[in-house]
Amino acid sequence: MIALTRMDKQLMYINPDHIVSIEETPDTVITLFNGNHYIVKERADIIISRIVAFRARILRRCGTPKVKKYLQRQQISQFQRVTIEKEAICPVDRDKYVITPFHSRDF
Repeated sequence: MIALTRMDKQLMYINPDHIVSIEETPDTVITLFNGNHYIVKERADIIISRIVAFRARILRRCGTPKVKKYLQRQQISQFQRVTIEKEAICPVDRDKYVITPFHSRDF
């Protein structure tokens, strides 16, 4: 949610995903999906920068967690072992190998 100021100096929060358009007449008018119009004090470029900062904050929070180096090495070696030694049989290559269940649903 981003914080905006109405013309009567009330603070309000708007979900930026619901914004359809931002018009800058003498006053800034925000139109939402449901048809509501809000007149706010902030200019369009300030609102846009707040939306960008909001989305960047979300992307930072949902980023991949830091993996310890010793765990990362173990994951890489497991991946190489499975791919090089062909322990897992790809469904495309099933004709060449002994048919074993790929998933538990294949029984």
